Amino acid sequence: MPQQLFFTKPVSSWMSQEAPDSDIVLSSRIRLARNLTNYLFPTLFSQQQAVEVVKQFEKVFQTVGKENKRYLHLLKMNELKSLEKRVLVEKHLISPNLAEAENEAACFLSEQEDFSIMINEEDHLRIQCLFPGLQLSEALNSANEVDNWIEKQVDYAFEENRGYLTSCPTNVGTGLRASVMMHLPALVITRQIHRIIPAINQLGLVVRGIYGEGSEALGNIFQVSNQMTLGKSEEDIVADLNSVVRQLITQERSARDALFKTSHIELENRVYRSYGTLAHSRIIESKEASQCLSDVRLGIDLGYIPNLSKNILNELIIMIQPGFLQQYSGEILKPDERDIKRATLIRDRLNISKNID
Repeated sequence: MPQQLFFTKPVSSWMSQEAPDSDIVLSSRIRLARNLTNYLFPTLFSQQQAVEVVKQFEKVFQTVGKENKRYLHLLKMNELKSLEKRVLVEKHLISPNLAEAENEAACFLSEQEDFSIMINEEDHLRIQCLFPGLQLSEALNSANEVDNWIEKQVDYAFEENRGYLTSCPTNVGTGLRASVMMHLPALVITRQIHRIIPAINQLGLVVRGIYGEGSEALGNIFQVSNQMTLGKSEEDIVADLNSVVRQLITQERSARDALFKTSHIELENRVYRSYGTLAHSRIIESKEASQCLSDVRLGIDLGYIPNLSKNILNELIIMIQPGFLQQYSGEILKPDERDIKRATLIRDRLNISKNID
């Protein structure tokens, strides 16, 4: 697989697979934070140490890839263009911190883009595994499989009483951050989301926007994850998150049913007005486009729009982002130029989908 596809293909292969509860849960992610002994954390170490760590893991992943039959592509941050790094962030394959790293930093990506292994971000190693729909346990098993292979070849910073040592105190212990990306338009429309988020926070979980901490919930997409990793097993963390997510799924479906029964014509009107905006606009900002895509996706789930695939919406969610839009266009665009290009791109993709169906 040519590495250029990481920057030009909007939808990762794993996103197109059938998955449990995929009408509401877009993805399940497991991330394991690990550090090596005898090295300072990346926030403190030198450029020379950063280079050594990258070289060490380069050897490790060559072995792991062969033994697991999973080929991993090495992408060094200092060899990528700014737009390419931004695209990887928009596709959730690397973090903004890795993209902005000053010392030597890298990422190993699987061809399916379901594995993303970041080197020298906040920690020496961050293993990320992505699954479609609600599949937290499956993602944890896959991440642990790779983690176990690596641990046979390197010395992790680990203490019997504290567990895995990490740069951020909230990750000490299991080093596990489990998260689920959810589309919750009905809870937003009915304003129930305002009481639900504080209740989730009280359970030791955190609700963030589409791109994590500090980001906005564009297109009614929320990221729900655990907040602490110390004092609980990996299985308990995943079980607790899974339980809360299932409750959210139930509440979202109930809200959708209520809207369908009590506000049928208003909801149908909302869906088709948003579809019309996407299909005919000549200028559109990313925030408005995201909201319209959310409405249309809800319309597909409720049967209002039967001949449009959700895959085209998954594709557009990425394609309308500033980085990918400019990468796709092959040029740097000013904000007003992006709004024009975004509208053109959406119209073209919807026409292609309509003709196929």
